[in-house]
Amino acid sequence: MGTRSVKNMSTSISTISGSANFYSKTCPNLRTIVRDQIIKVIKTEPRMAASLLRLHFHDCFVNVTCPSQVAFNNMFSWVSRGCDASILLDGADGEKFALPNINSARGFEVVDSIKSVVESSCSGVVSCADILAVAARYSVVFSGGRRYDVPLGRRDGLVANQTGANLMLPAPFETLGNITRKFEAVGLNITDVVILSGAHTFGKASCATFRNRLFNFSGTSAPDSTLLDSNMVSVLQNLCPVNGDGRQTTALDWNSTENFDNHYFRNLVNGRGLLESDQVLYSSDEAISTTRSLVELYSKNWQIFLDDFKHSMVKLGNIQPLTGSSGEIRKNCRVVNS
Repeated sequence: MGTRSVKNMSTSISTISGSANFYSKTCPNLRTIVRDQIIKVIKTEPRMAASLLRLHFHDCFVNVTCPSQVAFNNMFSWVSRGCDASILLDGADGEKFALPNINSARGFEVVDSIKSVVESSCSGVVSCADILAVAARYSVVFSGGRRYDVPLGRRDGLVANQTGANLMLPAPFETLGNITRKFEAVGLNITDVVILSGAHTFGKASCATFRNRLFNFSGTSAPDSTLLDSNMVSVLQNLCPVNGDGRQTTALDWNSTENFDNHYFRNLVNGRGLLESDQVLYSSDEAISTTRSLVELYSKNWQIFLDDFKHSMVKLGNIQPLTGSSGEIRKNCRVVNS
């Protein structure tokens, strides 16, 4: 593939009618406000960049129009309403308390702070969904990623969907096939699986998400055989003993904790992926004919990865947004307007 970016096409993606300049007249300082707030927060806590990116991903991946009880096999026929800031809504039945998010989704206070400054500058104009999308963009950029334009004009959803979050968000224990089907359900493809998994080039994961790989993996009485670094296994076993605190965390990308680069893919090639769902992109039987070659490409050429990542981020942000008169512009990102 030389130095060309991978052609990353998919079908059935709803696009945002607005451009990156959607608020040029109604809130011209929006990007400056978000940029300054992100610079301030990641200077104090670099990990927050990864947390805000994850928050955007987990928001966009969950629809809000399915029934409350739906069998997994019927999940892929749901109508998506993705990037609508539903993850920001408070409430015990909200997405915040879904299994993939509880005790792990972070950055809500940062979004609150940004929203407060935006409201002071241009009240009732900018959606929480757009604020989250722009915050994710600056989080990537200020950690070493490529700049990209964020189409704007999303509106905020009126309800959250905890059941949808539990079923639709990819889990760290899933097979490549299941993860790919979840991506396809929202209009993304297997190329996006690899590219967006590359967001694990920064941030942290809790012991609960990978401890199953360290002891008696799949009943083998041994660690996961695709974990090839024995020193890494030993360190992780000490950090995450069988009956230890599952909330203990470690870096997703060893040796490149806070930089947005391609080291994550080099880890996969060397059997050092932390999560099972990461390592399957290279080591699983399914990967041989699907994702392994792309992992190898990105492990060797960080520029191609960074270029492709920005395109997949635009696609992610375009997953069935609410636009026009649908939804609302929340005054407070945690609650719908009264």
